[in-house]
Amino acid sequence: MRLLGLDYGEARIGVALGDTEGLKAFPHSVFRHKGWGPDTQRIKALIVETGAAGVVLGLPRNMDGSLGPQAKEAQGLGGRLEAEGIPVYYQDERLSSFEAEEALRAGGLDSRQIRKKVDQTAASLILQRHLDSLGYNG
Repeated sequence: MRLLGLDYGEARIGVALGDTEGLKAFPHSVFRHKGWGPDTQRIKALIVETGAAGVVLGLPRNMDGSLGPQAKEAQGLGGRLEAEGIPVYYQDERLSSFEAEEALRAGGLDSRQIRKKVDQTAASLILQRHLDSLGYNG
């Protein structure tokens, strides 16, 4: 089953693609966050384009595990996607953007290049964690 990974942010949404056949998650793209309605339409189009069966949505928990305002925003988008019949799986995304930045920096990218790729790389980490939690770690 092919899945989209989503890193939901205030300005941008990072997208990754992977599947439950043991393949790794890969960065796919980034798009501007424009509100739940337009974002839902964009994600639906990505699902059709990629053949994904559902989405893994990063849930930004606070360090103590509680849900803050950004997590509630992500759940709002998740609710809209579910209302459209799209299966949504939530994955704790604590520190995913930090880890993505560190990985990109270690790969030799400069700050400008990192800004372009961090959201989709974070989405890839979120999706990979979900796949790993299911035992699909390639």
